Amino acid sequence: MKRFVHFVLILSTICSGIAAQIDFVFQPAKYNAITLDTSNLPTPVTEPRVDTFVQLEDVKMHYQVYGEIKPPLILIHGNGGSVKSLREAAQYLANDFTVYLPESRCHGQSSDPGVITYELMAKDFMQFIEAMGLKKPVIMGHSDGAINAIQLAADYPDVPGAIIACGANSNPDTFKPYFPFGVWVKNIFEKDKLNDLMLTLPDFTEEYLAQITCPTYVVSGQYDIMWLTDTVYLYEAIKGSDMAVIRRADHSSYMSQDGKWAYVLATDWLKAKDLL
Repeated sequence: MKRFVHFVLILSTICSGIAAQIDFVFQPAKYNAITLDTSNLPTPVTEPRVDTFVQLEDVKMHYQVYGEIKPPLILIHGNGGSVKSLREAAQYLANDFTVYLPESRCHGQSSDPGVITYELMAKDFMQFIEAMGLKKPVIMGHSDGAINAIQLAADYPDVPGAIIACGANSNPDTFKPYFPFGVWVKNIFEKDKLNDLMLTLPDFTEEYLAQITCPTYVVSGQYDIMWLTDTVYLYEAIKGSDMAVIRRADHSSYMSQDGKWAYVLATDWLKAKDLL
């Protein structure tokens, strides 16, 4: 019975998701559809100022820092990523921020304590912020990094100054079917806890998301891996948040594949909110 109910819920999600994709074409303003203008950009900073480790409670975390003597911004990469994933974004954002680029537990050069959840990663990033002595940093995350930003803001609402969640999903059931199927197949041949993470978590309820109090920007691409209905769900559940859907963008094109777009996305919104 539970499986049948779950199947019906997924089928309903697919139908409403397809309807939203069609609706986006005819009513883009409803989703705050935006196009990012990269015609006027600063010169990117080429090399990190810091490339080292910090010992946290459970994790020896590798991180880099770009820029200095500016407001702090933390960039968090997605599942399977590293400091390389958002390096170009950091290089541009270093013109306006001191950019911290940490690697999540079980990723890159950070240590692997054997277990990974978004709750544990949020705790890691909270400890990282404390270790760096940062006050109210902006946290910009992509994919799993966006989920981490949301989890951090809900679990530790006094820590972030603002969050920019790019390509987050509230639940694995809100993915377009091709994506979890591909992860599931990959997991058959090479079992990986990072795949298990995507297939089982998060589970962001409205009650949980209501704990977020900082300025929040919920962003996705027009052709992202989760349905637009999930982006709308996050936006509506996080009170006072803003939302944008980037025209002609997929899950990674505006973040890990194009630092110019990430720079414009962040600075335009933060200036509009008087946070920069």
